[in-house]
Amino acid sequence: MTATIFWQLLLGFGAISLVSVGGGIAVLPEMHRMVVDVHGWMSDADFARRFALAQAAPGPNVLVVGLFGWHVGGILGMLTASAAMTVPTSLIAFGFSRLRARLLGRPWLRIIERGLVPIAVGLIASSGMILAQGSAESWVTVVLTICSAIFVWRTDFSPLWVLGAGAIIGGLTL
Repeated sequence: MTATIFWQLLLGFGAISLVSVGGGIAVLPEMHRMVVDVHGWMSDADFARRFALAQAAPGPNVLVVGLFGWHVGGILGMLTASAAMTVPTSLIAFGFSRLRARLLGRPWLRIIERGLVPIAVGLIASSGMILAQGSAESWVTVVLTICSAIFVWRTDFSPLWVLGAGAIIGGLTL
């Protein structure tokens, strides 16, 4: 991995982490912009595949950042991207939790917290749109995406059923 890619991963994911209100998935569109549009490190389809793989693995959603880093720079890229995405937000969350404990009960704090909810929901919804666009390679994938979204939204079944069905159908259509 070249020093330039190392710094691009460090600065890119470090900056993204600072606006990840709602978690790592909330900033997925910005990750997409960085790794697909700006740097051209992968295609839309590769981006969607890595996201699906990270979602199927046990653990936090932010695992996808490690996969992006691995794709770009091997093990060092994975470690760099993961650290850049998690360390700044961990420090901010720790600091805010200590500050929040002191400010508990203040009316303006509740207003700020409530105001962040629609921002997080909007960011997460835009992530879904980015992933849907990345997987729309044919009419089959468009139909599967729509059916999958409805299935996850309207049932109590695990989303892993959707991933499994998608893997089987994907294998059959190749």
